Amino acid sequence: MYLHHFGLQQPPFSLTPNTLFYVGLTPHQQAFDVLQTALSAGEGFIKIIGEVGTGKTLLCRKLLQSAPAQWCLAYVPDPSLTPQELRWALASELGLQYSGNIDQQQLHQLLQRHLMLIAARGQQVILVIDEAQALPDDTLEALRLLTNLETEQRKLLQVVLFAQPELDAKLAKPQFRQLRQRIGFSYRLRPMTPAEVTAYLQQRLRVAGNPELSFSPMARYQLARSSRGIPRLVNMLAHKALMLCYGQGKQRVSWWHVGAAARDTDDVQFSRAHSWWPAALALLLLSVALFWQWGQ
Repeated sequence: MYLHHFGLQQPPFSLTPNTLFYVGLTPHQQAFDVLQTALSAGEGFIKIIGEVGTGKTLLCRKLLQSAPAQWCLAYVPDPSLTPQELRWALASELGLQYSGNIDQQQLHQLLQRHLMLIAARGQQVILVIDEAQALPDDTLEALRLLTNLETEQRKLLQVVLFAQPELDAKLAKPQFRQLRQRIGFSYRLRPMTPAEVTAYLQQRLRVAGNPELSFSPMARYQLARSSRGIPRLVNMLAHKALMLCYGQGKQRVSWWHVGAAARDTDDVQFSRAHSWWPAALALLLLSVALFWQWGQ
């Protein structure tokens, strides 16, 4: 509703992961570099951990979008699968047709033959699993057994796990010590710093069509503080702040707009005890200015 008012071509802070709005800030670019390095090296397991809203799914989609021709990617967005369902999900992604007459052992052998055919074509199969913390224990073990498939030169299957920190707690169990030892590369996404939040805002506004649209310094501070640097919360608060700014017919987002958005949003760091200080600071500066003029 505010696109025309702000001269935007598309919503800059949608919650839907869109690789067009990918911002190569330090945490995400480092994670992406780890992925590319590990996959090129032929590692069996790669793990990317991040709290809710830190951009794991966007990073996952960027990986899928930018894969070179020699990568044969299989994507599993819903990991709440039994071991047999996971095998069939992989088989389906690789172009095999489902058959209820094939048992677990037969499917394992069929996958092995198919993976060897793909490797003979000079391709590497990469299984990408989003929300991997939801993998059942027996499915995790089945995944480890799948990565046992290999030639004398390299693995036939590589696995990338995008997950919340709960996956680390699960892998800490003694029963997963073999799987832990196979995770060659791991990266933990951190929240954005205040400076990164500013760069994030500017880049998304530029892509959306209006790089001149700005958030005041106090608005940026309030946004970074309330969101704790979590991209999803930054998007949510920035979107609501733009709506409030539009409702007042203004062109620049102020700390008040962000503060009001924070009060209306769950899971943000907003303290009423500290919400008064920008106004108090402005009042103090005004008092100093008046006192200086009176003294003249």
